[in-house]
Amino acid sequence: MRRFSQCGATIMAVAVLAGCYVVPERAPDGTLYYQHYPLPPAGTVVPGPPPPSRTGPATLPVRLYPSNDIATRTGVITGSVTNMMTGKGVFNVSYQGEVLTGEATRVSNEERRGVASAFSPQGMFMSCEYQMNTPYQGAGTCTFSNGAAYQMHIGGTQ
Repeated sequence: MRRFSQCGATIMAVAVLAGCYVVPERAPDGTLYYQHYPLPPAGTVVPGPPPPSRTGPATLPVRLYPSNDIATRTGVITGSVTNMMTGKGVFNVSYQGEVLTGEATRVSNEERRGVASAFSPQGMFMSCEYQMNTPYQGAGTCTFSNGAAYQMHIGGTQ
């Protein structure tokens, strides 16, 4: 047994010094065999897996921060926008007990700028202009029909 341990240690030392590693694999019949794979030369950049791709709509948080005295009475407002990744989105925000629903649309010939509008069944409406710095994060301004003005932040840390 001692002889096998010395032999195994010798093989491992040779593998390390040779710049390769040994990986156990199973043959289709279930038997175990070992393959060796050379290590890349020092300083070689080995690419990692590609970043996960997002396909389809992405729902992003929206935060509105007061920027005038009328808005200060209400404070910070939260909502959401669902980016359909087609230049269109669905916009929702709760304001003074009313739910405003509308859409966000990219401005023609502009990849990042857009407008959003929303309306509540009770008659409250809002209008926003925004610019996206990624498909998942952006900023803009919004005004409500009662004169309240807000700075809008879209998305989070993505």
